[in-house]
Amino acid sequence: MKPEWENAATDGDSSALAAQLASGAPVDALDRHGQSALMLAAVRGHLAAVRVLVEAGADLDRTAKYGLSALMLAVVNRHEPVARLLAAAGADLSVRGSGPPGFSGKTAAQLAREAGLDVLASALSS
Repeated sequence: MKPEWENAATDGDSSALAAQLASGAPVDALDRHGQSALMLAAVRGHLAAVRVLVEAGADLDRTAKYGLSALMLAVVNRHEPVARLLAAAGADLSVRGSGPPGFSGKTAAQLAREAGLDVLASALSS
């Protein structure tokens, strides 16, 4: 992943992401930790940036550390609008985390319930 792409995702700069996509940037490029731009934007709650990446066809179900997807990262970090956008876009609600007990075997709905986001948990239950 090129630094300018990573920075735009991390900073939530939707205009820079859109410009780079128009110039041929690969939407699913990974950083040194195996995270995509969608994950980087979702974990920080950058709704507009997530929308740009979703509309560009970003892989909604890619996972990285602990088997967490962008949806799960949004939930764990309590970014409910981002989580709802990803779910509405078709993110796989059955993906289960791995690694430590806090994530192992848990879906986004289960993570939401544990975070006290009961309304979101119900929306994510399939």
